[in-house]
Formats: sequence, C-alpha cells, structure tokens
Amino acid sequence: QVQLVEFGGGLVQPGGSLRLSCAASGSILSIHTMNWYRQAPGKQRELVTNITRSGSTNYADSVKGRFIISRDNTKNTMYLQMNSLKPEDTAVYYCNAMVVTISQRALDAWGPGTLVTVSS
Repeated sequence: QVQLVEFGGGLVQPGGSLRLSCAASGSILSIHTMNWYRQAPGKQRELVTNITRSGSTNYADSVKGRFIISRDNTKNTMYLQMNSLKPEDTAVYYCNAMVVTISQRALDAWGPGTLVTVSS
C-alpha cells in the first residue's frame, strides 16, 4: 500500500508565492519520476513539471521561470515552489509518482489533490 498526500494549497494574491509538498508513504522500495499535474475548472488535467530520481527536471512553458520542482529522496517527498503566481494558475494540483513497492510491484500513484486559488 502506497499513499501520496499533497500539502500547502490555499489562497494567494496574484504575484504571490506558495510552496506545495507531496509526501509518499507506505511499503516503498523506490520512487522514480515524480510529477505535478494540475486541473483548472472546466479544463483537462495537464502536466506542470516533473523530476527524475537523479534530479533532472522538465517544465510546461506556462510555468517556466516561475515554478521550481525539487525532491528529497531520503524523505520520499517532492516540492513545488510557485512564484509570481497568476490567476490562470488556479487549479487543483496533483502529485503523481511511479513507485516500486517492497514487494516489487510498480504502482502509478496519485494524491487526492490540493486546491490553489490565485485571486485578489
């Protein structure tokens, strides 16, 4: 059993910053690529950014230069530092990861999501 939980969502004014965390727990042997997705009201879920176990990163064009993804493999935790937030960043943010369990199963795990609202 593996669980992912996001923390840190909330209401922030345009131009502000917010830091999200994603903590993985359970029977984890290793975690490979970790992803942040988001889904805005009435829109499809989109990939925002991801990070490999070794630290290589990718960003959607819409967040390049504003968002920073990082992870701590010792804590099975991923972070998303969001700066210069815009109203169009308003969405539910989801953590996703490919997890290998102690029993050698590969799981595509998702968190329940955390709401980020950017509004004055």
